[in-house]
Amino acid sequence: MGCACGTKKGDKIGGCNNNGACGTGGCNKMNVFDWLSNMDMPVEDKFDVVEIRFKNGRKDFYRNTEKIRLTTGDAVIIESLTGHHLGHVSLQGELVRLQMQKKKVANDDEIKKIYRIAHQRDLEKFEEVKKRDNPTLYRAREIIKQYKLAMKLSDVEYQADNTKATFFYSAEDRVDFRELIKQLAAEFKVRVEMRQISLRQEAGRLGGIGVCGRELCCSTWLSDFKNVATSAARYQNLSLNPSKLSGQCGRLKCCLNYELETYMDALKYIPEIEAPLLTEQGEARLQKTDIFRKIMWFGYKEDNNWYPLNVDRVNEILLLNKEGKKPATLQIDKEEVRAPLSTLNSDLESMDKKFRNKAGKNKNRNRDKREQNRNVGDANLNQQQNPNRNPNQGNANRNTNNPNARPNPNQNKGQQPNPNQNRNNPNRNNPNRNNPNRQGGRPNNKNKPNNPNSTPPASV
Repeated sequence: MGCACGTKKGDKIGGCNNNGACGTGGCNKMNVFDWLSNMDMPVEDKFDVVEIRFKNGRKDFYRNTEKIRLTTGDAVIIESLTGHHLGHVSLQGELVRLQMQKKKVANDDEIKKIYRIAHQRDLEKFEEVKKRDNPTLYRAREIIKQYKLAMKLSDVEYQADNTKATFFYSAEDRVDFRELIKQLAAEFKVRVEMRQISLRQEAGRLGGIGVCGRELCCSTWLSDFKNVATSAARYQNLSLNPSKLSGQCGRLKCCLNYELETYMDALKYIPEIEAPLLTEQGEARLQKTDIFRKIMWFGYKEDNNWYPLNVDRVNEILLLNKEGKKPATLQIDKEEVRAPLSTLNSDLESMDKKFRNKAGKNKNRNRDKREQNRNVGDANLNQQQNPNRNPNQGNANRNTNNPNARPNPNQNKGQQPNPNQNRNNPNRNNPNRNNPNRQGGRPNNKNKPNNPNSTPPASV
């Protein structure tokens, strides 16, 4: 889409057709969308002041006294102090009234008028005059350097009738340029006007790309500049680094004011921390604040960790400190008193002791039962091997010294007879050796009476 500069060709505007990169002096700067342009309004009641745009987005208001039917983008010839100049219509209708109220421009007789719509000859002559801008700018900078003036020349604009040249400059202090004006007038043979602009206006006229990646606001849509203070960066918790907060003009960025009101509303709920929070662990100092989430981070002096607290908790700690009290930590007011470990485990110890004694008794009881059963089994085994042997005879002598001694189950089990035992005994193999009725036999002690006075039976 081409720009809106140029004359009409039939019912269409010619334009330079440079697709945003205007070659006629920044016709795409400070564009305004006329949202009332499609509304039918009475011609006699239409507001007669028109907004005209000049080189690098400079705008001014002119009165349409001749009731010329204008269209946005038309090139018109307007009245000037020393002749006439050429500009383009940027806005008309009721929106112009609002713009004048915004910029506090009075609707009086001081507003100059519009002569007519520019012809092709006017446009050609204006293009020839504009070719003098850059050579004049370079030569004027050399002259300023010769006079050693503390000023920066940023732009030169010739009037359409080639009778006047306006020099736009910026300076920190007041500059005495009387000799400079004489030198420039003699050099270029025109009337010279020196106009001082601010550094923000200078950046808007030159244009550029900001750190956000977009074209500068001051060169596209921002027409009035408000004061930007350092406090705006403090309220938004931004680093006070001049290289990051400054724009291409060298001043604080205008965008710092865009969200300032939102931050001011959110800061109403954030408590002011004038001193560190006092806790039993020490003094906790504020490290960072998330304004919109209402979270504040605090940290101790000898601790590298930060502890997040919400606004309600911070207000509670501030109230406790005001009353002379200190919470245990940032998270809790009182630390829980822990019982000794012995007290906590007393019931477990008593239960272990109870079951330990019970297990010991059961173990001894089971062991006694096993020993008794083992003794009975040995006796039965010996009785089976030797039916005539007293089962308690062998254990009587063995358990004399130790009644609780454990018997050896293999003592009489599978014991091999000694071949040399009772070798000289003639009755060794006699089956009737234990018979008390046998001749010459030994009496059986099993059937011996318990009466000591009784006499042994006579042998036959």
